[in-house]
Amino acid sequence: MSTTQSERLRELLEPLVSSQGLDLEEIAVDSVGRKRVLRVVVDSDTGADLDQIADVSRELSAKLDETDAMGQGEYTLEVGTPGAERLLKEHRHYVRATSRLVKFQLTDGDELVARILKVDDEGLDLEVPGVKGRKATARRLAFGDIDRARVQVEFNRKDKDDMKEEEEA
Repeated sequence: MSTTQSERLRELLEPLVSSQGLDLEEIAVDSVGRKRVLRVVVDSDTGADLDQIADVSRELSAKLDETDAMGQGEYTLEVGTPGAERLLKEHRHYVRATSRLVKFQLTDGDELVARILKVDDEGLDLEVPGVKGRKATARRLAFGDIDRARVQVEFNRKDKDDMKEEEEA
């Protein structure tokens, strides 16, 4: 897909997504055999429920049908939310990942797995889990030191209420 088509699709679809209280996170057009698939990823600070996804999908489909943004060929529209192990790219992604465990690839080549405690304009306050019975440690990480960051799946994840109870204790 050309950058021009991607930009045109974003310009066309972003206002519709925003009108539903969601952020347009990603647009991708992939070829699957002879068909094309337009994948649109949306999210918000509070997440997106199935009703919002359905509403946005209907609006995007109607808008695409009345324009030639996807050309004359057949395509499938898929609207969804970021996956469980989402890549963090924007400031708002880090804010939404507060209290989550994240694997960081640092610009110096090191790897770090830590829980995001707080996000500000310059970087992150983290809790690095202790190893082999040691206590967790605090760490500050500047955005400039992060090459890549990805949320990790946790089956026994601490939620924000559990963290508040620990802080108060």
